[in-house]
Amino acid sequence: MISGAQDGDHQRLWFRRRVLPATTAARRLQYAEDDGQGVGKRSRRELAAEYARRYTTEILDHADLTPIVSALPSSGTAALLCVERDPEACHRSLIAQRLTEQHRVTIEHLRPS
Repeated sequence: MISGAQDGDHQRLWFRRRVLPATTAARRLQYAEDDGQGVGKRSRRELAAEYARRYTTEILDHADLTPIVSALPSSGTAALLCVERDPEACHRSLIAQRLTEQHRVTIEHLRPS
């Protein structure tokens, strides 16, 4: 979720939680790939190519990110949070890439040392 929206802005929060999550079928593809590589959600290094393709075509290509961009603070910082260690291993990196490409949002990935 991107933080930084005004408190009480439930419509945008609903949008972020309901529209952008991966489908169950897409998640199962990623979990099968993780199992095949012997990794878990927090130890994977990258998304499965088929998962990224399906997430993009089934979810992201149909999502209007304009309300999210509009909810970003005009000054300061907002955060898109992941549980995975590496951004490349999280579907939110696909959202971040789209925000950069289509809305010129500056993204800085923070990695643990």
